Amino acid sequence: MSEATERESMEFDVVIVGGGPAGLAAACRLMQLDESLSVVVVEKGSEIGAHILSGNVFEPTGLNELFPDWKGMGAPVKTAVSGDRVHYLTSDTGAMPVPGIFLPRPMHNHGNYIISLGQLCQWMGEQAEAMGVNVFPGFAAAEVLYDDDGRVTGVATSDMGVGKDGQRKPSYQAGYELLGKYTILAEGVRGNLSEQVMDKFDLRAGADPQHYGIGIKEVWEIDPALHEEGLVVHTAGWPLDSHTEGGGFLYHAANNRVFAGFIIALSYKNPHLSPFDEFQRWKLHPKVRRYLEGGKRVSYGARAVNKGGMQSLPKLTFPGGMLTGCAAGFLNGVKIKGAHTAIKTGMLAAESVQNALSQGDDAAAELTDFEVNVKASWAYKELHKGRNFGPGLHKFGSFWGAAFAFIDQNIFFGKLPFTWRNTNADHESLTKASEAKVIEYPKPDGKLTFDRLSSVFLSSTNHEEDQPSHLQLKDSSIPLARNLPEFDEPAQRYCPAGVYEIVEKGGEKEFQINAQNCVHCKTCDIKDPAQNIVWAVPEGGGGPNYSNM
Repeated sequence: MSEATERESMEFDVVIVGGGPAGLAAACRLMQLDESLSVVVVEKGSEIGAHILSGNVFEPTGLNELFPDWKGMGAPVKTAVSGDRVHYLTSDTGAMPVPGIFLPRPMHNHGNYIISLGQLCQWMGEQAEAMGVNVFPGFAAAEVLYDDDGRVTGVATSDMGVGKDGQRKPSYQAGYELLGKYTILAEGVRGNLSEQVMDKFDLRAGADPQHYGIGIKEVWEIDPALHEEGLVVHTAGWPLDSHTEGGGFLYHAANNRVFAGFIIALSYKNPHLSPFDEFQRWKLHPKVRRYLEGGKRVSYGARAVNKGGMQSLPKLTFPGGMLTGCAAGFLNGVKIKGAHTAIKTGMLAAESVQNALSQGDDAAAELTDFEVNVKASWAYKELHKGRNFGPGLHKFGSFWGAAFAFIDQNIFFGKLPFTWRNTNADHESLTKASEAKVIEYPKPDGKLTFDRLSSVFLSSTNHEEDQPSHLQLKDSSIPLARNLPEFDEPAQRYCPAGVYEIVEKGGEKEFQINAQNCVHCKTCDIKDPAQNIVWAVPEGGGGPNYSNM
């Protein structure tokens, strides 16, 4: 027990932060290599899979390596892709089909599966526990722990039972110190501790800023006569203009379900744009509504995705640990996939750690072989081949950027003798509200299109209301004094959960934060033009529940 912090400590060989594909792959691989190891996975969601949100068309490459007999083991990876269909939407009613021959080669999905990534993570968590891994859902890793030499020695979980006033309630319980010889950060996109470690050790030196998109997803039950199990549909173009990156998807999963979603790059310029409302009106296009009309929306969620690619990868190791998966930024933009690379980097982290521990080297300053092994792997080679995809879209816009991607991937196979960079951070992209076109969005009809609050209800989001807000402002004056006059306070629109509002109280405007609505997408942490919003972890177990999405 630490007298200063009143925390109990638990010691392990390896501490893993994050119960997503990277963290669970690392845990399983460690036990495959040495079943005597003590390993803990700490996950802020109420259960494994609760905070996992992805499209998801899944490439099984990484899973094949981790569990070669995953089919026989009952992995929830069953709906094989039966076909790809791509439309370029020219207007609110017009569309042009894009023949497969004109698609970049990595976008073809033959051999892939339509899955719920949350369900796959639940299954991976079960495998990990059966191997002897300690899996702790409902505990939010809130602090990185260091020794006197500055080496990472583990993490501390957040205190429970603290009221809004900062005082301890009768239910107060101090957080735990989870101490490890090595710490693997696998928190996913814009992970709190990952960002802190990158800043402390200057891991982003020489890298481009990480770039992001906001992905919004709904699960629909549709008319069986319209369902085409295994069909993958992608769209580009309308409702976005040619300079705003993004597009939609319809994935026909099992049991007459369709995953409908939309991704918009957070480098968009118009502060009046609302990603949530762009998604809602996208569903009105005939190519989309033909599947959804008459169906029932059963769940909703939103999550940031990283899209910077190879140029935005930080240094992967630091004293005492490493970064894996989307915490580092391993999503392959041209494939629109990151789960397979997350699994692979998690496995490589495990192999590096186990190698050090097997040699008795349980306090090495830094496991630099991990980065060497990653750069020699197929995961990194994928990112290298697709390195110009994101910068090409940013440089040329959606239409001509896609044409460049075809040339780059299908003619030169990702081997063009140059690497483009994108050094402008996403939060720097907004133009002044007075110089941007106001966008009028149609009112929701409650059948195909919906409002934010009814959508948040379907995300099963829940937070203990009597706790300090996990969304803090560095300067409380900025939203009204700067963001409102310059950008019409874009937080009102970029948040897909109605967390941020401008309200009037006593004849005065006030910036209101409805933290209980937060679906943990991290968009505010990324897009706020003043970088004034600090996203910290709430009490463990709070937030959405996406386990079946």
